[in-house]
Amino acid sequence: MTGAVANPVDTPPAPDVAVVGAGLMGHGIAQVFALGGSTVRIWDPNPDVLAAVPERIRSHLEMLDIDRTVDVVLAPSLADAVRGVDLIVEAVPEVLSIKQHLLRQLDDLARDAIIATNTSVLSISAIAEGSARPGRVVGAHWWNPPYLIPIVEVIKGERTDELTVTTVTDWIRAAGKTPVTVNWDAPGFIGNRMQFALLREALSIIEQGICDAETVDLVARNTFGARLATVGPIENADFIGLDLTRAILDYLSPHLSSATSASRVVVDEIGAGRLGAKTGGGIGEWPEGTRAQTEQRLLAHLEARFAGEMRWG
Repeated sequence: MTGAVANPVDTPPAPDVAVVGAGLMGHGIAQVFALGGSTVRIWDPNPDVLAAVPERIRSHLEMLDIDRTVDVVLAPSLADAVRGVDLIVEAVPEVLSIKQHLLRQLDDLARDAIIATNTSVLSISAIAEGSARPGRVVGAHWWNPPYLIPIVEVIKGERTDELTVTTVTDWIRAAGKTPVTVNWDAPGFIGNRMQFALLREALSIIEQGICDAETVDLVARNTFGARLATVGPIENADFIGLDLTRAILDYLSPHLSSATSASRVVVDEIGAGRLGAKTGGGIGEWPEGTRAQTEQRLLAHLEARFAGEMRWG
C-alpha cells in the first residue's frame, strides 16, 4: 500500500509463516503473506473451515482482479503447520484461555518462532502468561477484512523483546501493509478504543431517547463519518482551532456517557434472544438476506477505498 513497502535494499526476506485459525481473519492474513512472497501454512481444528480456505482466497483475488496464484498449504495438524516457521500468526477465538493454551502448545512445537497474536482487545501481556518464552510474543492486530484494510496495530507486551517488535513490524511492512506502533499494552489498543467509545455514545443517545437507532447511523455515516477517511479527529481539532475544540469539550464532556459496562439497549436485546443479524434482529431488524447485502456493500466500499493502493512483494 502507499508508503507501506520498504526500499528493496531494506526489505527483509519474506518469513515462512504459519497461521493458526482459518476463520474470519486467519485465511485473509494467510493470503496477504502469501502474496508478499512468504511460504504459508494454515491450520484449523475444524476441518470444514480449513477446507474452505482455497475457495475463500480465490473469491478475494477474483474480487480484487488479481491474476496470481496464491499457494497457501492446508496443514493436517498444528505440529505440521508450525514446524520450522519464522512467524506464527495466532488467529484463534477471542478467548484468553484458548490463546494461552495455544501458546503453551507452541512452547514445545515451535521453540524459535515469533508468535503474533491477532487479538483485537485482549492484553498481550496476559496472553503471553501462557508461554515459557513471552519475549517472542507480540500483538499484531489486523482489521477485517485483512486483505483490504491497510493498518496493522503492533503491540509490545510487558515482556516482549524489542527485536520481536521490530522484526514483526518489518515483516508486516514488507507484506504490503502499514504497521503502526502501540506504545504500551493498552486494552483495545488504538482503533477499538475509538470505535467503542463512539458506540458507547451512540447507544447512550438511543437509551436517552435523543433519537432512534436508524437516525444515529444516518447521522454518523453522512456527517463526521464522511470526513474521517480524509481528515482524522486530531487533524480536525487543529483544523477548526484548538480554542474552539476546547470550548466544545468543556461544554459537552459532562453530558457524554461515562458508562463502564454495556448499555441497557444491548443487554435488553440479548435478554430477548435478539443477537443481531445472525438471529434476524437486534437493535434493528435483519430480514433474511440483508446481512449478505450489507457485507457486499461494505466490501465494495472498502475495495473502492483501498484496492488501488495495494502493493505486494
